[in-house]
Amino acid sequence: MQETKSEFRLWRLIAAVLAILLVISASAQWYARNITLPRHCENPQETLTLARRVITERTPYIKAARLTFLVPRESEEPIDSYMERLRLYLDQQCR
Repeated sequence: MQETKSEFRLWRLIAAVLAILLVISASAQWYARNITLPRHCENPQETLTLARRVITERTPYIKAARLTFLVPRESEEPIDSYMERLRLYLDQQCR
């Protein structure tokens, strides 16, 4: 009887942790799309320039790094193709 009770608590803990992680992920996505993206629309060319520098030089530009979170680079995707995809994404979202 004791094992069943502790096992039940373990599953409740796992479910709670999973729920918290899902809420954090959803909140991060909401913030990125509703708060961060409009900032990129203010000056998309500067954002794309910074994004290229983040990718090629690994420089810590927070503004551009957030954009790369919104639109992650595909595995083995050439930088020029990725930059074009970022530009198209900004064009669509900033209308």
